[in-house]
Amino acid sequence: MSEDIVILMIGVSTFLGALGLLGLIWAVKTGQFDDHSKFIDATKHDNEEDLRDAVMMAEKKARYKQRKKEIEKQKCMPPD
Repeated sequence: MSEDIVILMIGVSTFLGALGLLGLIWAVKTGQFDDHSKFIDATKHDNEEDLRDAVMMAEKKARYKQRKKEIEKQKCMPPD
């Protein structure tokens, strides 16, 4: 009885794996993952202002993390 279930599970998982592999092969052959213009379009629409905004956001995150560490450190210290 339990051997039948194991054989059935192996058969179903093999079938699903083969189906997934065939789907991947089909997608690669039909060019589903090809996007030649992605990087070109991205550089066309990048500008200095967007880069400046990204740098500001990264600095803001770093300051937030630093402040959070300071607050956690203060919580761990005993009061004077």
